[in-house]
Amino acid sequence: MQDLLIPLAMTGAFGAFIGTLYRFSRRPGYRRPLLFTMVGLIAGIIGFVIYRLLVATTGAPLWLLPLLVILQVWLWLGPFGPAARAEGQDRPRR
Repeated sequence: MQDLLIPLAMTGAFGAFIGTLYRFSRRPGYRRPLLFTMVGLIAGIIGFVIYRLLVATTGAPLWLLPLLVILQVWLWLGPFGPAARAEGQDRPRR
């Protein structure tokens, strides 16, 4: 069981770290700073699950795991992330 939980916890912590670094480098003064850390944590956990599936099916190398986490954090906080709005701007109607 520890063979699964320790790498999962380490990958989640790495994702949270990358999310925090993304916040410091991209959007200073953003109103919800914890969002970046939480998205990074979730991206780390999902990246670990994807990596374990790839290991079971194709025998993926270990160096792929950090790349998966970094790519997911970048995608979720960058192009597919929350939209930056100017102060006083309303949400768009659907």
